[in-house]
Amino acid sequence: MADSIFKGKTLLITGGTGSFGHTVLKHFLSTDIGEIRIFSRDEKKQDDMRHELQAEHPQYAGKVKFYIGDVRNPQSIRDAMPGVNYIFHAAALKQVPSCEFFPMQAVQTNIIGTDNVLHAAIDAGVERVVCLSTDKAAYPINAMGISKAMMEHVIFANARVAAERGGTTICCTRYGNVMCSRGSVIPLFIDQIKAGNPITITDPNMTRFLMNLDEAVDLVMFAFEHANPGDLFIQKSDASTIGDLAKAVQQLFGDTGTNIIGTRHGEKLFETLMTREERLRSEDMGGYYRVAADNRDLNYDKFVVKGEVHTMADDSYTSHNTNRLDVEGTVKKILTTEYVQNALKEMEAERKA
Repeated sequence: MADSIFKGKTLLITGGTGSFGHTVLKHFLSTDIGEIRIFSRDEKKQDDMRHELQAEHPQYAGKVKFYIGDVRNPQSIRDAMPGVNYIFHAAALKQVPSCEFFPMQAVQTNIIGTDNVLHAAIDAGVERVVCLSTDKAAYPINAMGISKAMMEHVIFANARVAAERGGTTICCTRYGNVMCSRGSVIPLFIDQIKAGNPITITDPNMTRFLMNLDEAVDLVMFAFEHANPGDLFIQKSDASTIGDLAKAVQQLFGDTGTNIIGTRHGEKLFETLMTREERLRSEDMGGYYRVAADNRDLNYDKFVVKGEVHTMADDSYTSHNTNRLDVEGTVKKILTTEYVQNALKEMEAERKA
């Protein structure tokens, strides 16, 4: 797949030193892609990634180029664009409590930063851009989700402009919790257990979608291959309660007890991946949903509706009504992550030592 589509091409990943960027590199390094550009603002993480590549994949390290910059700075993103064919836009502020206390920082990165990336991409003649969004953008109640919802609208507006010019194809993906990504709850649970402390649970009845990093990349690749301008792609995902997720981690790493600490700022009881309004214009593509862009313009008088008008489907697609995993199913799911596999190996090595 990647060998043919990306042969000799240049891929730019914004926020490329994060969990998603690392997984993309794992997928693409050994293919015949021409060049991968890592764009981020953290020189330490770039240096760590560079040394890791040189140590573990010296034969491919030359394919990866590093650009220090910030999506908030239009010139820095423009400087990374010459020769780029494709973009995966992953740069974002993602922590719900942080964005709740510093909402303007979320605005600067998630909304304005995305607009900067897309304008630079269109001006540079980039062929395709896939942007990464979150379930928290659907019916948002917190600053992070609101900023991501606005980011999606910025994406769809720029996609319309680019399509009218016959240039860059811009689309969006939306997914739920990526297990073991930076700042997520499973690594926190494992660290607490290793320290001999009780794990902290916000609300055991809270449900969350569960997907691993490889599935996140698969979703982006599916969108890349199938997108029309302005499309939104959603992966069908399993979910579990936070209580069952905690039990699953304890089953693997040991039971040190639990403390219920209550919900944090801006948290929901369940997450929504697709709203009732979006379901009306969605297409079931097997493991994914495609939500087509609303391509009407502002001249609403042109559109004559005959018959019964439907504005929303019966239900949205949420972590409450998707396939619910029990504790055993959740154990199997979290074992698909490299982080958990490595943590178990480390724990076994420590026991033997």
